[in-house]
Amino acid sequence: MKIRIKFRKYGILRFIGHLDVMRCFQKIMRRAEIPIAFTGGFSPHMIMSFASPLGIGLESDGEYMDIEISEPVDSSEAVRRINRAGVEGIEVLSFRRIAEEKKMTGMTILAAADYLITPRDGLCPGNWQDHFRSFMEQDVICVMKQTKRSEREVDLRPLIYQWEFRDSSVFVQTAAGSTENLKPDLIMDAFLKYAAYPSDSTEPLHPGSFVYRRLEMYADAGKDGTWQLVTLESLGEEIRREDN
Repeated sequence: MKIRIKFRKYGILRFIGHLDVMRCFQKIMRRAEIPIAFTGGFSPHMIMSFASPLGIGLESDGEYMDIEISEPVDSSEAVRRINRAGVEGIEVLSFRRIAEEKKMTGMTILAAADYLITPRDGLCPGNWQDHFRSFMEQDVICVMKQTKRSEREVDLRPLIYQWEFRDSSVFVQTAAGSTENLKPDLIMDAFLKYAAYPSDSTEPLHPGSFVYRRLEMYADAGKDGTWQLVTLESLGEEIRREDN
């Protein structure tokens, strides 16, 4: 049975990397006595995959991990047991059964993600949102994007699906997944080069002058060429004790 787990990552644990998050969950699953399935062979390991590893320093309200279990577990009971066995900085929000097809894993179907970008106190001029608005009104936002193998020019504008100001922050919804993946710090790097203004503080402005929080991740459930984003969580269903 395949399961999708939604969780938060916050506080001091935002500074641990993806491999440490994976090791943490491996220990939590054992302590919580979740009947997680293992691979075969000489070196079996837990069947566990993440929709999109979160960058170091980012908090998130919408992270996803897919696992396989050998027997059903009530969703509410599983959430309670995992959080009881867990650590501060990681909180499981839901535990849902998903389709068995390999092509339905979160890593495979991921299409978009929401982020909230907030300037650190005292680092940005008061008029930075005016500059950001004019930046986003451009038809084309070309940057050089570094990949593992090469560097290529990319137009960021079509990869930003939505944006709006939320008080002193800016919300953006961007492309995510294996085909196109736009991280919020690349947007802010392009913005700072566009705005070309000095910081009011002694520290020069850079993408690290902002705090990034991932809010949610989505799959495209549209058909016949239509675009319909749905949360990865919504593609699963609760397991109830009476259904086991």
